[in-house]
Order: sequence, then C-alpha cells, then structure tokens
Amino acid sequence: MQRRRWLQLGLTAAAVLAVGGGSLALVAPGLQQGRLAAAGRRVFLHVGRSVLDGSLPADGHERDAALAAFVQRVDETVAALPAHAQAELSQLLALLATAPGRLGLAGLAPDWSAATVPQVQQALQGMRTSRLALKRQAYQALHDLSGAAYFADASTWPVLGYPGPRSLNA
Repeated sequence: MQRRRWLQLGLTAAAVLAVGGGSLALVAPGLQQGRLAAAGRRVFLHVGRSVLDGSLPADGHERDAALAAFVQRVDETVAALPAHAQAELSQLLALLATAPGRLGLAGLAPDWSAATVPQVQQALQGMRTSRLALKRQAYQALHDLSGAAYFADASTWPVLGYPGPRSLNA
C-alpha cells in the first residue's frame, strides 16, 4: 500500500510539473517568435558565464562585452533551429527562469543573477550526472548551445590560443 502511494505521488508531481512547465511557457516563454526572450537571455547569460569560465577575457569590461556577444550568438543560433526544437528549448528556459523550475531541474536555489559561478557550475554538473534523462538532456542543450555559440566566432579564438583554420591554398 505504501509503494502505491509513492507511485501516485510521483505521477501527480510529474503531471503538475508538465502542466506548470507548459503554462509557464505560455505566460513567460524562453523564446518569442524564435528569438530569446528576456528569461531565456538571463538563463543563457549566467549559464554561459559558468560554462565558459576560463575561456572568457579576464578584464571585466571585455568579459561583459564577450558575454553580451555570446548571448547574441546564442540568439542567432536558436533562430536557426527547427520549430520543434525551439518549442522544447522555450519550455526549458521558461522553467529554468522560475525559482521552482530552477530548483527542481537544476538544483540551484539562488536566482541566476545572485548565483556565483561555482554554484551554477555545481548545478550544471548535477544535471550532467543526474540519473534522470530529462536533466541530462537539459544540460546537454544548455552546454552544447553555449559552446557552439561561443567558439564558432573567430573573435574568441585568440583567448584560447587557437590561430584559426589553416589555409588550403598553400
């Protein structure tokens, strides 16, 4: 009897999360018309700051400029995604932008803007190593979009010591 109660509780929680996530995506979507909404920009700014730590310029002003350019490139990358991928990403970002969603999915208690880089890194690591496939998929989406948007731009290569691709005209 007790096990049946736990199953019911788990199914109820999953239903609430699904309805809540869908409702949040309608009220405060992570994307609007295929572009990052304010909530999505905020999540990616802080995820990028943590994922790219060590690759960003050391100077504060240069770091802020690099992060602003990074968020713009994420926005452009997201705009090129198919509609079904944009819809899923919008729901993920809408969920992560709320306190319950951020805590439930990422295990991050402070708001994105109040969280330190190590706190966000720890939350992302928890998602990456979670037993739940949903959390691992959410991590992969955030990580892969962040890396693709940042390292695809040639202006980031000197910080990494990468000279760029070799010319084939030799």
